[in-house]
Amino acid sequence: MIYEKIVSLISETFEIPEKDLSENTNLIEDLSIDSVDVVELVVELEDEFGLDEIPEEELRQIRTIGDLVAYVSAHTDA
Repeated sequence: MIYEKIVSLISETFEIPEKDLSENTNLIEDLSIDSVDVVELVVELEDEFGLDEIPEEELRQIRTIGDLVAYVSAHTDA
């Protein structure tokens, strides 16, 4: 469920077909999104999942959709 929500959110935000996304999709290299886009995505994820602000040092470790799923899973009751 978390994976599906994240993929849907990325697809809608960046107008990328969901079929082109997977857990191994690298946010910057594969999707060509920049740091401003990453911040926008993080804010949307924080709102969607009720997360506290993601610390910058942890944000730097998130590179793929799978990393996002793992982070959200670890920080929510979803």
